[in-house]
Amino acid sequence: MEDRVSISISDGIADVRLVRADKMNALDAAMFEALVAATDRLSKQKGVRVVVLSGEGRAFCAGLDMGRFAAMKDGGNGVPGGENRDLTIRTHGKANFAQQAVWGWRQLPVPVIAAVHGVAFGGGFQLALGADMRFLSPDARMSIMEIKWGLVPDMAGTPILASLVRDDILRELTYTGRIFSAQEAQAYGLATRVCDDPRAAALEVAREIAGKSPDAIRAAKRMLNNLSVDPAAALLAESVEQQKLLGSPNQTESVRANLEKRAPRFADVR
Repeated sequence: MEDRVSISISDGIADVRLVRADKMNALDAAMFEALVAATDRLSKQKGVRVVVLSGEGRAFCAGLDMGRFAAMKDGGNGVPGGENRDLTIRTHGKANFAQQAVWGWRQLPVPVIAAVHGVAFGGGFQLALGADMRFLSPDARMSIMEIKWGLVPDMAGTPILASLVRDDILRELTYTGRIFSAQEAQAYGLATRVCDDPRAAALEVAREIAGKSPDAIRAAKRMLNNLSVDPAAALLAESVEQQKLLGSPNQTESVRANLEKRAPRFADVR
């Protein structure tokens, strides 16, 4: 886990860092494993009152590792944990394994603040959504980028996005995969703050939260988590739709076209 995610705990604050800086913290199999392991560890860790989640290097998280897309080029599914894994199998309660890498942060009994700089694309954007709050640098860029690869967001993003973003904005961002700025993210309801040093700001707020009654903070998170509709159906729907897309002719054509830097040639859908 330590070669993908580091955790240091001091004064009730868990400082969690994605440390695959040479790959812009992209999501490979080891990163998925490390993220799930991190939330499992923190859920049982005594004395943790708040979590700050950030990435080392040039970006928060660039999304799915390019090696995964290369595996899809000839019809492989690139699914974490094995090429033939069934996404509809619930490995973690309501979530599958990949979803747990995001949903696990929502399940933690304490608040999570994501400090986002550089890019948060695709799965990296969904990872930021798993936090209670998102602090963005002014030059941060985000995207629901899955459509570029002939896919849909399937890492628990949709039930969270539905509670944050106006329906038509969510549809536009999902259908186009458009990259949007930190300022747009704040206007859409996706950024809590835009600040010059998001990690420093997140740690400052974390210290404030850590100074409050831990019983009340945990009670508040339970209460606020229960305001949203039961996500089980949305999480399963993500998996069902993605399972049908992975390895399909138009999905593999999306991948080939991107890797070959050409316009895609899609078959008509009847």
